[in-house]
Amino acid sequence: MTSEDVEVRRSRRRRRTVSAYREGGRTVVLIPASFSPDEEERWVARMLDRLTRGEGRRKPSDAALLTRAETLSRRYLGGHAKPTSVRWVSTMGRRWASCTPADGTIRVSDRLRDVPDYVLDYVVLHELGHLLVHGHSPGFWRLLASYPKLERARGFLDGLAHAEGLPALDDDPVDGGEESVDAASEPEGTPSG
Repeated sequence: MTSEDVEVRRSRRRRRTVSAYREGGRTVVLIPASFSPDEEERWVARMLDRLTRGEGRRKPSDAALLTRAETLSRRYLGGHAKPTSVRWVSTMGRRWASCTPADGTIRVSDRLRDVPDYVLDYVVLHELGHLLVHGHSPGFWRLLASYPKLERARGFLDGLAHAEGLPALDDDPVDGGEESVDAASEPEGTPSG
């Protein structure tokens, strides 16, 4: 992280506490106004390290994502969906995830690394469903109907899409043989909760 990615905010009301958080593409570190430049430098480095370690614990690896998909397939799809790989990608601007049924690969947008587990599970399960059923037919939605937080997860994604300023789409588009969960999709035939 470069120095321009960090904003240090000094506060006269802070006496001993230091905190840090991510805001957009930068890190904000809050320190007491009384800290010397050396203390500031030391605490900024410490807080950046602490944030990075915490994020590493919370963000599953590609291998953990594949294991999660295999567990979801067994639990909700009788183990019939067999992904060959499931991995995080940073190139999806409008989609939450996509899959290629021909080779069994699933890609999940890294914008979803910090969503609640039930939302990530829904997105992965959605793509697993596409390994078995092409498109968003009533049969596809019946596959996902046993997921208990389906509507809640879809609502979360709708809110996230709105917050990111993504347009609402009528359906999850199919592009070049890939199935995708779009940021703001409302497919026909979605079971109601």
